[in-house]
Amino acid sequence: MAILRCTKKLLTELKTKPEDILRDFTELGCWHANLLRIDRRKCVLFTHDRTLYSFLVPGLTKPHFQNFGEVFGQNLFKNLLAEAFPQSQIELFLNDIREIHITKTNSRSVLGSMNDLSFQLKYRIYAEGGLSNLRLMKLNHGLNRIPMGAIEEVYGIDALKRLLKNQSPK
Repeated sequence: MAILRCTKKLLTELKTKPEDILRDFTELGCWHANLLRIDRRKCVLFTHDRTLYSFLVPGLTKPHFQNFGEVFGQNLFKNLLAEAFPQSQIELFLNDIREIHITKTNSRSVLGSMNDLSFQLKYRIYAEGGLSNLRLMKLNHGLNRIPMGAIEEVYGIDALKRLLKNQSPK
């Protein structure tokens, strides 16, 4: 079971009321999501709470927001695959996100990190000539190699690898 903690802008776009969550979620299943406008397109930045592993999903339309859980799951899968994670570790995530709950954000630290990442994203997209010239997996790859002061590891990708290594069955 996973939780997507969405910003107010994103909740408005999703046309959904946030759930009141009383139960605990695994470390793998806690994510934040923020709606960004880049090149007049709606994009969503997803960030894992503990590791700050992040990925951008650009060019979302109304049908994407209606199937938001599927969009999240498919893009998470694509990004983990592009990062060459072992299948067993990818399956840990996929099993954890079968059921997704949407609620409000709860971490100013994660939101602050996401603001820094969105600044970096906008600059890198502009430098590439806009969303139409973008190589998305390359962008997401680089995004997770930006030093982050809010986590124990320097990079989000290293923190995620460490977390998955500890979660994997021995």
